[in-house]
Amino acid sequence: MLNKMKISELKVGQGKVDVEGIVKNISDTRAFNKYGRDLKVANALLEDDSGSIKLTLWNDDITRIKNNDKIKITNGFVNEFNSEKQLTAGKLGKIEVIN
Repeated sequence: MLNKMKISELKVGQGKVDVEGIVKNISDTRAFNKYGRDLKVANALLEDDSGSIKLTLWNDDITRIKNNDKIKITNGFVNEFNSEKQLTAGKLGKIEVIN
């Protein structure tokens, strides 16, 4: 990882985020259809020794990632939803379990 960041350093609008943490409290999955595609989304909490951030999990990542997994997000993106900072891998990013 080139430039691993701490969760406490993440800022809204920031891209190319590389961060590691422990996944906590994965929410129930919500399914919806957007632009004719069936999508699934769930929220989780990602924690490291500096703090925590809401993590948005999409589609296959929801079944791959479990509570207490240590994960690495490469090329993630930080956005804001309902005045809350959120981290997502998005289309270009990647989530790996590194337990």
